[in-house]
Amino acid sequence: MNSTIRSKEWEGRTVSGRFPLRQWLASSDHSSVFLTEQAGEKAAIKFLPADSDADAERQLARWRTAAQLSHPNLIRVFECGRAQMDGHDYAYVVMEFADEDLSQILPQRPLAPAEVAELLPPLLSALSYLHAQGLVHGRIKPSNVLATGDQLKLSADPVFSLSAGDSRKPRRDVYDAPETAAGIFSPASDVWSVGVTLYTALTQNLPEENAKDDPAAATSIPELFGGIVRSCLQLDPRRRNSIAEIRALLQPESAAPPGDISGESSTPRWRGSRIVASLSILATAVVIALLVFFWGRGGESPNSASTSSPPQAQTSQQAAPPVSGPQQTAMPASQSSQGSVLLEVLPDMSQSARNTITGKIRIVARVEVDSSGKVTHARLTTSGPSQYFARKTLEAAQHWEFSPPIVNSQPVASVWSLTFRISRKQTQVSPARLKR
Repeated sequence: MNSTIRSKEWEGRTVSGRFPLRQWLASSDHSSVFLTEQAGEKAAIKFLPADSDADAERQLARWRTAAQLSHPNLIRVFECGRAQMDGHDYAYVVMEFADEDLSQILPQRPLAPAEVAELLPPLLSALSYLHAQGLVHGRIKPSNVLATGDQLKLSADPVFSLSAGDSRKPRRDVYDAPETAAGIFSPASDVWSVGVTLYTALTQNLPEENAKDDPAAATSIPELFGGIVRSCLQLDPRRRNSIAEIRALLQPESAAPPGDISGESSTPRWRGSRIVASLSILATAVVIALLVFFWGRGGESPNSASTSSPPQAQTSQQAAPPVSGPQQTAMPASQSSQGSVLLEVLPDMSQSARNTITGKIRIVARVEVDSSGKVTHARLTTSGPSQYFARKTLEAAQHWEFSPPIVNSQPVASVWSLTFRISRKQTQVSPARLKR
């Protein structure tokens, strides 16, 4: 490999007459990535310098193998080829564009245990698929764990066949299993990389590679994950858990991951845009006009929850099913005499924080409301996996306003349960009045 890869100098050029280099995205000591277009859609194009025809052809053969793969949690590889730039020969690969990767999140904060519990299944599913076909990833690390829309995906361009071997440079960092320094690759070497990635995601630190003691012993990560890390970071590859064994360890946690991520589903994806089914609003004219107030948010703009500094307020207009708070009995606010929501305030959360969510986070607030409809006290009965999201949600709940219930022609105080479901793209709220 040589070091002639340019970065921003190449912006505006076109590769092979088809792929415009719209924007430089990233570089390393051996590669560079640009934003391009493929079939009218955004894509990423990655360049590797080739010191010889043999180097280029070996790399292209690996990328052609990756282009044949089809798995929902693998980045798609569209095509590959060779190009000359500034008088030097390069191999390039065009692949699915990713919005971000895990290495961009970890400098800001570690992942919560519940987030890791939903991150691991899609990662392990992709690896299981690769290993079943005699392939090894060989480069599992946070920068290769990516998000495309609401889905977690593993990069596919490093993949290679065990039968063909890997001619790349030997081991470069702690993410690579020790035996790879001698050119020995196996599914167990990917397991090592999973262990380091898991440890780093939870702690923002790298484990002590050569430590004889348990690498997770000095941390506060849950024992489930500590056990997985220990099994992955065995120096002897034969003593590491298989992908199937790691998935089996996670299975009991999938229904209720640590930290109370919403247990609606454990499918192996980042799911930030599932839409709650719309409900009908019934209006019946009898002696008294009945106005039905329910609450729902199905179509919120992905950025609408993070574009302003103060909490976002909005008047209740739509319907959604009331959800009971823990150990409470919910009373639907179906009549004006029973009270209703007048002002909804959504948590003000940065999009970068939202982008770390896998699935949906469920947070429940219990608010006490005086006879004027103002919140006098609020507390969380379900706080979810993250102190940041919990704090922002509680701040928002304190600013809600209500139409008070009417008893004997007089407004009275009330208690409400507010169930927030927060995803990468939207926040949904279900309010329910509780019996006092």
